Amino acid sequence: MESIRQKQVGELIRRYFGMLLTEEGSNIYGRGKLVTVTNVKMTPDLLVAKIYISVYGTENKQEVILELEDNHLHLRQALAAKIGKQMRRMPDIEFFLDDTVDEMYRVQNLLDRVHDEDEKMHE
Repeated sequence: MESIRQKQVGELIRRYFGMLLTEEGSNIYGRGKLVTVTNVKMTPDLLVAKIYISVYGTENKQEVILELEDNHLHLRQALAAKIGKQMRRMPDIEFFLDDTVDEMYRVQNLLDRVHDEDEKMHE
């Protein structure tokens, strides 16, 4: 279970990393893709921030994660510049694809299909 401090630091990083993606994201992964930070989980020692990213507008979502990883050093330095005064030590950052929304749409489509077939059977 996350401590209050882990949640506070995670929220701080989520907010500032989201701003960073708004400012510099199109230079990293191109235009036409909507990339959002859905969650940040901190390790108990606050040395690693696991950043969960949601990607829209492309089929190859993992490519965006790879491009973020290629720019890891630049992104970490830019994030440190934004939150440096609020934290003693800048945590390392790791990127993970958050496919919760994709899974939700997939389940909704399955439920719609079942509902349609059920209606056809009762006609």
